[in-house]
Amino acid sequence: MNSNGSKIIKDVFGRLLKDLRISVTDRCNFRCPYCMPSEVYGERYQFLSRQETLTFEEIARLVRIFAGLGTEKVRLTGGEPLVRTGVDELIAMLSTIDGISDLTLTTNGYLLEQNAKALKDAGLQRVTVSLDSLDDEIFGKMNGRGYGVKKVLDAIAKAQEVGLHPIKVNTVVQKGVNDHTIIDLLRYFKGTDVIVRFIEFMDVGNINGWKLDEVVPSSELLSRINAEMPVEPVDKNYRGEVADRYRYLDGSGEIGFISSVTEAFCSDCTRARLSTDGKLFTCLFAGDGRDLRGPMRDGASDADLESLITDVWAKRTDRYSEIRTSSTEHSKRKVEMYQIGG
Repeated sequence: MNSNGSKIIKDVFGRLLKDLRISVTDRCNFRCPYCMPSEVYGERYQFLSRQETLTFEEIARLVRIFAGLGTEKVRLTGGEPLVRTGVDELIAMLSTIDGISDLTLTTNGYLLEQNAKALKDAGLQRVTVSLDSLDDEIFGKMNGRGYGVKKVLDAIAKAQEVGLHPIKVNTVVQKGVNDHTIIDLLRYFKGTDVIVRFIEFMDVGNINGWKLDEVVPSSELLSRINAEMPVEPVDKNYRGEVADRYRYLDGSGEIGFISSVTEAFCSDCTRARLSTDGKLFTCLFAGDGRDLRGPMRDGASDADLESLITDVWAKRTDRYSEIRTSSTEHSKRKVEMYQIGG
C-alpha cells in the first residue's frame, strides 16, 4: 500500500493506475469528422439506451474502488458529457471520494456556459475545452454542424469567471484543414492563462479516415510558433503527463503539444478508461474492454470488482503508439473515441 492507504498495482511494464477517464455518454451534439462523422452517426444511428448506460451511482461506486487501487485523477468525457442531464450531480458524488485529488471534465464547450457555475459548485476543479479553430468556416466544418465559435469562446470566459482553473484548450491539428490557423488561436489566448495544447491527428477508432500524411508533427508546429512568438520548454508537472509544455519567453502564458504519433508516450501511460456501458479499457487504441457493468449488476461485491480491475491492469501490455510510430500499417479494430473519450 502507499501512504494514503490505497493498494499499489502495476501493469507488466511497471506502470501505475493513476488516471481514470470516464465516458458518461456516447452521444454528442457535434459530428466532428475525426470522431463521429455525420455520414455514420446520423439520425438513424442507435446509441446506447438508458438501461445500457452506467448510472451515476454505479460510476461513483467504481471510482471508489479505483481510488482504493491508487487512482488519483478522474476526467469525465463522452461523447459530449454535458448532453447527459445532471452531470453536476455526478460530480458532487465524485468530489467527496477519498483519494481523488483531481476532478476534471473535457467538453466541446457548446453547453458549458450555462452549466459552468453548477459544475464548479458541485466540486469540478478544472475543464478542458476542445476548439480546433477560431475561423468560423473551418470550425463549422470540423464540428460537422456548422456551429460558429462565439458560443465556445463565451463558455471559456464563463469558466474563467467561475474559477474553473486552469482552463486548457485542446486543438486537433490536421494538415491542410486547420494548421494554418494555429497562430491566430494562440494570439487570442496569449496572456489569458488559458493553456492551448495542440494534438497530432490520431488514428483513433476505425472510421475517421486517418492518414499519416495528414499529421502535422509537433516539432513542425513548434518551429512555426517559435518564429512568431518565442517559447522555451518547461518541465512536466508529473510523470505521465501527456503534453510537452512550453512557455512564452515574455512570460505571457503556456502552451503544450500532445504528440502521440511522432513522439509516443506509452512508457509513462497511467490511464485507464471506462466506457459508457461499463467496460474497462486500458488504451485509447484498444479493441476490447472488460465488462464491469454485468458483474456489478449481478451482485458482485466491491472486492470482486477490485479483483477484476486488478487482473486487467496486471496483464496490461499496451504500447500501441510506440508500435504505430515505427509501423503505421495496422488493421486492428479499435474502439471508437466517443465511446471511451479522448
